[in-house]
Amino acid sequence: MEKTGKEFVEKYEMYLRLEKGLSANTVEAYFDDLEKLFRFVNKEETDIRRIRYADLQQFVAQLADLGISSRSQARIISGVKSFFRFLTRENYVDSDPTELLETPKIGMKLPEVLTLDEINRILDSIDLSTETGQRNRAMLEVLYSCGLRVSELISLAYSDVYFEEEFIRITGKGNKQRLVPVSQTALREIGNYLHDRDHIDVQKGFEGRLFLNRRGRGLTRVMVFHIIKTHAELAGIHKSISPHTFRHSFATHLLEGGANLRAIQMMLGHEHITTTELYTHIDRETLRKEIILHHPRNK
Repeated sequence: MEKTGKEFVEKYEMYLRLEKGLSANTVEAYFDDLEKLFRFVNKEETDIRRIRYADLQQFVAQLADLGISSRSQARIISGVKSFFRFLTRENYVDSDPTELLETPKIGMKLPEVLTLDEINRILDSIDLSTETGQRNRAMLEVLYSCGLRVSELISLAYSDVYFEEEFIRITGKGNKQRLVPVSQTALREIGNYLHDRDHIDVQKGFEGRLFLNRRGRGLTRVMVFHIIKTHAELAGIHKSISPHTFRHSFATHLLEGGANLRAIQMMLGHEHITTTELYTHIDRETLRKEIILHHPRNK
């Protein structure tokens, strides 16, 4: 990695972690994509500091030749642009060769959304008499009622739940905190779960964590995904769903119920309103399907 300027890469990593406040997983994803550029640069025997727009065009063409999807190409190019913006800002390169670099057009892929009936069926499929039943019920209720990311759910602390005020405090991306209203139903399920949690031998370092596994340690993303998949199957739901599906459903149901888009943005913790505007597309798509299904001219 000598030709890519290892010292610049290390400084960029510090910038992502300390200034941007990105999580370790996000930083790793950035560098997985940058590694593709580094391999290309080394193959072409070009110093990363001397790379030009024409070189980047060849790199993008190579991504397409390898069969990498347009969406993945766009993500990789976005990471490369971020890297060169940093190099330019810190005067490690004279100019940014990515300024004119275009990303491939991506068709909008609307996320899967659960209906309220499907949400209820998943929750009703949980056997509360089992050792982890009440935990799973409380966890999925919170996931849907508050529209959390799975990382926010598994890191939620007991001290972040304000029972009297009916809010929970969420630490989201970039360690930014926000207060999210939580339903009385979700609070009741948490309260029921706490009776079970009191009988768990909590391991050191996890004393403050709200949702624990049977060994007294924190849950993982994979465990939450498995729990959701299991109960979706028990409920007879065959959609391709994940923890993020609950978040999408939360936002879509709020919008359908007339909630303000800016309020939804604040609850989801989106930095930019354009991210939240995705849900207006979902709502329009739902409307389109309803018209096609019920309009007399379409029968």
